[in-house]
Amino acid sequence: MLSTIKNRLTSLLQLILVIIYIIFEEIIWEGIAKPIYDKIHALQIIQRMEHVIEKIPSYGILVIFSLLLLLVQGAGIFAGVLFLSGKILFGLLLYLSKIPIAAFTFWIFRISEDKLMQFGWFKWLYEWIMKAIEWLKTREMYVKTMERLLEVKKSIKKTFQQIKEKYFANESPFITKIQRLYNTVKGSLKK
Repeated sequence: MLSTIKNRLTSLLQLILVIIYIIFEEIIWEGIAKPIYDKIHALQIIQRMEHVIEKIPSYGILVIFSLLLLLVQGAGIFAGVLFLSGKILFGLLLYLSKIPIAAFTFWIFRISEDKLMQFGWFKWLYEWIMKAIEWLKTREMYVKTMERLLEVKKSIKKTFQQIKEKYFANESPFITKIQRLYNTVKGSLKK
């Protein structure tokens, strides 16, 4: 009986960790934050900032990174509190507003990773987190959930493709009607 309860609690904990990881990694990071990170990284001003950041000593980088990380995590926790207190719109707005800051924080980490890894405790913590993520990805629950998400993504893409082909193809009757309407409105505005 005790081992059954232990197994169920372990499974529940794994499920919670898998869901949290999938939400943050697959949906928020891949869908929202990574495109923002890529856009930020492509800006010339950011590339100039990289040279400035490279000149900052290791302790300075640690302080900057830590403050940004605390800000992002604090905003996430506060957004969760707002959600739980019924202020869903404010919680959502706060959470969405923290995403660009999180992308910027990730950018700082990427360009100053060597300096941050000079701190033994930081390197140990980072490696421990990476090992925990790898462990989580080996769980059957994670693998099955990701397979299911892949099926859902394929289904959504297929549906969008069908809609695109039906309504937005070059020879589509829908597009032809829209073009005629546009030309009619354009012609009547010129008169």
